[in-house]
Amino acid sequence: MTVSDIHAPLFVVGTETDHVSPWRSVYKIHLLNPGEITFLLTSGGHNAGIVSEPGHPRRHFRIDRRTPGAVYRGPEEWCHTAAEHEGSWWLAWTAWLAERAGPLGPPPPIGGRTRKPLADAPGTYVLER
Repeated sequence: MTVSDIHAPLFVVGTETDHVSPWRSVYKIHLLNPGEITFLLTSGGHNAGIVSEPGHPRRHFRIDRRTPGAVYRGPEEWCHTAAEHEGSWWLAWTAWLAERAGPLGPPPPIGGRTRKPLADAPGTYVLER
């Protein structure tokens, strides 16, 4: 199986100053899969760009969607035409997920059985010293 065998819409994130996965390399997904790709480029690096929760100051991102079969645009052209937004990319991601998901419901039982939670999230272990 290869990336070209994936027939589901893809949401792909790159970060502007990533030293591990430079965003132009991540952008090459457009050459490997002909399907729908929403590509998002966020400010920050490998860690800070991903862990960029809503309300985090000085964050911005660019986002654009390629429809299946559309003509390839290189990363520089994409960067000049993709819509730029202030704030965290997480809200764009949750909106993308919501467009493709069904209604929210309770989580499935663990291992096919219903188990009672030990405690409400985030759990009691966070209070341990």
